[in-house]
Amino acid sequence: MSLTLEIVTPEARVYSDTVDNVVIPTVEGEIGVLPGHLPLLSQVADGELRVTKGTATEALVIGDGFVQVQGDKISILAEHAIEEKAIDEDAAEKAMQRAQLALKEAKETNLDPAEVERLESVVRFSVAQLGLKRRRR
Repeated sequence: MSLTLEIVTPEARVYSDTVDNVVIPTVEGEIGVLPGHLPLLSQVADGELRVTKGTATEALVIGDGFVQVQGDKISILAEHAIEEKAIDEDAAEKAMQRAQLALKEAKETNLDPAEVERLESVVRFSVAQLGLKRRRR
């Protein structure tokens, strides 16, 4: 038995495949999903999502969203998602630095709370990307 995993962001369908199991970062901690899992709806947290298919394990970095498990179908709607092979360390580092600088300035200029949350999300997603890439070296 297998699972159908689909990860969608506002920009694109990032991942769609049949897999054996998935480990998803949620706000409550990591959850593992195997075929036959009970129905579930949870909030996804920024972090590493691991997909196992046969003997191969693949990693993606995912950020803010929701996961729904219904039968053997897993649907993830996320603000951001990127496969490990597509991560550009330099770009992630620069995005994190720009967001941190903007956050520092935001404290001095009373920036809109929604913009502060967006900048914090960029920092969390960048940190997750860098953590995955640097751990795999």
